[in-house]
Amino acid sequence: MRGKYFSLLIVLIVLAFNGVLALNNSSTPKLRRSDFPEDFIFGSATSAYQVEGGAHEDGRGPSIWDTFSEKYPEKIKDGSNGSVADNSYHLYKEDVALLHQIGFNAYRFSISWSRILPRGNLKGGINQAGIDYYNNLINELLSKGIKPFATMFHWDTPQGLEDAYGGFRGSEIVNDFRDYADICFKNFGDRVKHWMTLNEPLTVVQQGYVAGVMAPGRCSKFTNPNCTAGDGATEPYIVGHNLILAHGAAVEVYRKKYKASQKGQVGIALNAGWNLPYTESAEDRLAAARAMAFTFDYFMEPLVTGKYPIDMVNNVKGGRLPTFTAKQSKMLKGSYDFIGINYYSSTYAKDVPCSTEQVTMFSDPCASVTGEREGVPIGPKAASDWLLIYPKGIRDLVLYAKYKFKDPVMYITENGRDEFSTDKIFLKDGDRIDYYARHLEMVQDAISVGANVKGFFAWSLLDNFEWAMGYTVRFGLVYVDFKDGCKRYPKKSAKWFKELLNPKKSN
Repeated sequence: MRGKYFSLLIVLIVLAFNGVLALNNSSTPKLRRSDFPEDFIFGSATSAYQVEGGAHEDGRGPSIWDTFSEKYPEKIKDGSNGSVADNSYHLYKEDVALLHQIGFNAYRFSISWSRILPRGNLKGGINQAGIDYYNNLINELLSKGIKPFATMFHWDTPQGLEDAYGGFRGSEIVNDFRDYADICFKNFGDRVKHWMTLNEPLTVVQQGYVAGVMAPGRCSKFTNPNCTAGDGATEPYIVGHNLILAHGAAVEVYRKKYKASQKGQVGIALNAGWNLPYTESAEDRLAAARAMAFTFDYFMEPLVTGKYPIDMVNNVKGGRLPTFTAKQSKMLKGSYDFIGINYYSSTYAKDVPCSTEQVTMFSDPCASVTGEREGVPIGPKAASDWLLIYPKGIRDLVLYAKYKFKDPVMYITENGRDEFSTDKIFLKDGDRIDYYARHLEMVQDAISVGANVKGFFAWSLLDNFEWAMGYTVRFGLVYVDFKDGCKRYPKKSAKWFKELLNPKKSN
């Protein structure tokens, strides 16, 4: 049962639940705070490179995103970069005040690795100004009763390590990440009780090393002629392997040195869409199971069993999938206290013949993944082409994680939608309110079936630098006027959360 058909069975169990769901009517669901457990956490999230700015200040070293966006502005839709972004490096008190006003009781932020270790490793020295900044941010959060949820890696590998040994392509990164994590635990762990080692390792692998559209922009030439180097058949798996081992090494350090005194928890934030079979055929159902194996299970399975999913082992031919040693397997097994789930959108998966030419990680699952079926999209499109709105997917993904992976404690660590940037200050984001209401309703539904979901983080607190899209789209609950000193204006969605979380005050 551990084999090929187990994923399929879980997919079928989750799909079977769909039959008992009431059909969504077109009006926005009405939610109450009391629909969720009393200790359920509501927060908002950001990441360092997207909001901080201060990129060349106070001893911070460059990351691969500084290099990618500043050196190759043509790779960013509007030619922009995150060197100023939301200027949260200087305006963090304002951001904490916004969180407090809305009524969030947690904030998920990421720590800039190269702000702590400018060259990425201990040899290059520790930057005290970086440690001071995060101490100030954490203390400010706690003074307002807001729990810090800290992510140690949100895609911004120090450029020093990229230059030294290829960043996550080099196995040396595992020890350097472990040292960095140790510094974070030592300096902040007395107050930070929820840690995430990595954010979306899948996105790093897929977009940075197969599609080549995100830093460091590597891929096979036939995939994207703009990539200067790379190999989409081998590098993604090497990078993914080192990401998993870096996670395991950080958790090991925490449990050995800090857990007993700090009593915190360490998890990881994984992203995936839910994959529905394109048709009811057995082939397409298996394709959907393989699509899940190459996305969610890819990073989850090693943390539960110490091994890669059987579908990956069977499908990645020619010795391209690395293997874990017995010692590494042991380190990885059970290396999480909770799982963060980042969910935005879903797709259909369709069985296709396996490729023998121009092979990449994208062709290995022998499944074509698409947002539409017979010309009909799975749901309405947000501003980003990839974001098709399918709220049921969040519930199905959470239930899949519950049934397949030993009922983990989960947090929804990201969920949200974007709108296009225009020259006008836009605050009436009713579509975002509808998105959150529908997704939260589905999270509540998953909890009622027994999913162990402990909290929800809206992405994002602020409009920010949206990676390869630059500032052309906005995900924020708060509008940021980048042309006027990054002034912040809460949108209607911020007020909606405020009313949901503080019904007495709002009335």
